[in-house]
Amino acid sequence: MFDYDLLTYLETFLTQERKQRFLDVLEHRTKFLTVAIEDVFQLHNTSAVIRSCDAFGIQQLHVVEDRFGERLDKNIAMGAEQWVDVHRYQTTADCLNQLKDEGYQIVATSPHTDSLVLEDFVINRKTALFFGTEKEGLSEEVMQQADHHLKIPMVGFSESLNISVSAAIILQKLSQQIRKSSHPWQLSPLEILEKRLDWTKKSIKDVEGIIERYVSK
Repeated sequence: MFDYDLLTYLETFLTQERKQRFLDVLEHRTKFLTVAIEDVFQLHNTSAVIRSCDAFGIQQLHVVEDRFGERLDKNIAMGAEQWVDVHRYQTTADCLNQLKDEGYQIVATSPHTDSLVLEDFVINRKTALFFGTEKEGLSEEVMQQADHHLKIPMVGFSESLNISVSAAIILQKLSQQIRKSSHPWQLSPLEILEKRLDWTKKSIKDVEGIIERYVSK
């Protein structure tokens, strides 16, 4: 059961502008579209992707850390990791199974010629976009289990873009698409309350001590 009283109490430690900022941002947040990145080697790429998720209102990022471990550079993420929920997995199979259990279709981003072009891709259900490593791209496991394959059309000599650039381009296009749709893309009222509480806690210095004193009253 959600603790409304605790949220109300903790919000007294925030400015009115801060509280309103949370409400404004949450109005545009979505879990209808999510992102998964698989074994990205360069730290700055993972950090840049999480920043793009925040910028385009994507609430969840799923990170497979099978080969290279934790890949987040907080200097590049510039605090975005506070506002985006990052779920970590040891294997690709764990990530795929979790997302499928939650009702997501799997979309593999790949420059292959048989992939759908970004402009032609229409989201009609919950969608998880998978991005792969810098050199090898996505694993065969993701490619085989994907419901769709998606590519960004290019007319130059380069065959692919950096993962963080690809993610930003695709997220901008598809997040705009779902917000213009009739799909239930927004967070539920309960999810909004939970994020308000989470973000409020992250905004208060010594919040654990404040909560402890509140509970002991």
